[in-house]
Amino acid sequence: MTLTSPRLRAALLAAASAGLIAAAVPAPEPLGIGDPLYPHLGNPGYDVLAYDIAFTYTGDNRKPLDTLTKIDARATERLDRVNLDFSHGTVTSVTVDGSPADFSAAKEDLVIHPDRPVAKGERLTIAVTHTSDPAAAGDDGGWIRTADGLAMANQADAAHRVFPCNDHPADKAYFTIRVTTPKEFVAVANGRAVAHAVAGPTATTTYRGAHPMATELAQVSIGRSAVVRRTGPHGLPLRDVVPAADRERMERWLRRTPAHLRWMEARTGRYPFETYGVLVADTTTGFALETQTLSLFERGLFTDPDLPQWYVESIMVHELAHHWFGNSVTPRAWSDLWINEGHATWYEALYAEETGHASLERRMREAYAASDGWRAAGGPPAAPRPPGRGGKSGLFRPVVYDGSALVLYALRQEIGTAAFDTLQRRWVSDHAHSTAGTDDFVRLASAVAGRDLTGFLRGWLYGEKTPPMPGHPDWRSKAPTATKAPAPPQAPAAHGRKPA
Repeated sequence: MTLTSPRLRAALLAAASAGLIAAAVPAPEPLGIGDPLYPHLGNPGYDVLAYDIAFTYTGDNRKPLDTLTKIDARATERLDRVNLDFSHGTVTSVTVDGSPADFSAAKEDLVIHPDRPVAKGERLTIAVTHTSDPAAAGDDGGWIRTADGLAMANQADAAHRVFPCNDHPADKAYFTIRVTTPKEFVAVANGRAVAHAVAGPTATTTYRGAHPMATELAQVSIGRSAVVRRTGPHGLPLRDVVPAADRERMERWLRRTPAHLRWMEARTGRYPFETYGVLVADTTTGFALETQTLSLFERGLFTDPDLPQWYVESIMVHELAHHWFGNSVTPRAWSDLWINEGHATWYEALYAEETGHASLERRMREAYAASDGWRAAGGPPAAPRPPGRGGKSGLFRPVVYDGSALVLYALRQEIGTAAFDTLQRRWVSDHAHSTAGTDDFVRLASAVAGRDLTGFLRGWLYGEKTPPMPGHPDWRSKAPTATKAPAPPQAPAAHGRKPA
C-alpha cells in the first residue's frame, strides 16, 4: 500500500528533527480480531454498518481504478485510531465525518488518525480516496483479469487488496457499489441495479444489496458482457452475466438455474436473497466462487467437452448451496469454514445422486478411506491448520470439502434422515443473514435430535483420527503416507473454492 498523507509526513519529519518521534507520534501497528487462522484480519473497536464504494474503470484492465470507499460504522469502544485492512493501493486522502484525517501504514493495515477520539457508541463515516490495482492481486486473489475486463475473487482474505474494509466475515455489512466505465462496457455487482446514468462517453451503474454481506463475497465484474434475465421460483429475478460472444453457447447451462433453485428450496427452504445469477468469466482460475447473489464460474467449466453435464450441474448447485450455507449464514471464524464447504459439498453430492449419476454412499465411503490422510495433512474439519506458505488457497484443503461432508453423513447416520433434514432447515432459518459457528451448530443439532451430541461430534470435528462410521462398521480409513495425502474422490475438477 502506498500512502501520501502530507500532514502526517510533515509531523513525522518535524518530530524526528526534534528527537521526539517516539513520544510525539506512537508507531502505528496492525491489529486483528484474533482469528486463529488469520490473526491480523479484521479490526477491533468498531462495527461496519455499510460500505459505499465507487470504482472508475478506464477500459484497461492493467491500470489501477480510481476508487472512493465510504464506510459507515459504529464504535464499540473508544478509538484514538481506526485500523482498516488495506493493501496494494495508493491512498491520497482520508476524511472522518467530513474532516481531513491523517493516515499511515502498518503492514496490511491502513491506520487512520482522527482529529479527536471517537467515543464508544458513536457513529462515524470514513471516506478513503485511493486506487484499486488489478496488477497487485496475482494468485492471492482480489481482482482477476478476464479476456475483456475484470472480476473479483476475494475469498478468503483478499477483499482488502481491492478496497479498505474490515476484512473478516464476522463483520457483515450492507453494500452499495457504483461502477463507472466507458459506456461500451457492462458493469455488474452484488444485489440489484438501482440507478444507471450515461454522461458523454461513460456510464455509471449503481448496485445495492438488500442484505448484509461479508467482504469476501463482494463481486464487481466489468466486461463486454451479455446480461440474460429470466424468472425463478416465486418470481425471483434471475440475472446471468456471460461474455457477449458466448450468449447462445451458455444458454444450455443458464436455463438450468431455476430447476437448481427449486431443488435446493425443497431441501433448505426459500432462497434467502433478492436475486441470483451465474457470472461466467473468460479466465482460468481453477475454482468457482459463491459471490453473493452472483456466483463466479470460469468459462472453461462450461466449455470443456470432457466434463459430463451432471458434473457441471453439481458444481453449479455447490455454489448455489453456499447462498444458504456461507452467504446468509456466515462463519463467525475461518475455522468454521467446514460448515460452508461441508454443506455445499453435501448438496453437490446429493444432487449428483438424485439425478442418477453418482452414489452418495460410495463417495462418502471413499472419503472415509481418505479421511485420516486429509486430517494428517490439514487438520480436522473444525480445527484446520493455518494456510502456511501456500497462501490463502492452502486453507481450502480436501478435509473442508469431502472431509466435512463426511461429518454430515455421519450425523445423518446417527440421528436419522428426518432429524437431519430438520436440522438443515433450522440452521439456515435460525441464523439467516447473521454469523454462526461450530458451537452453534452442535447446540442446534443436539436440540433437534433431543439429546446431547457434543461427545459424538467432538471426534468428527476435532479428532486427529476419523471416528467409526455409524451403520458402517466395516469402513476403514487408510493410514496417511509420509509424502502425500489422498485426493478427494470423484473429483474431475474443482469442488467449490480450489481444485482438490
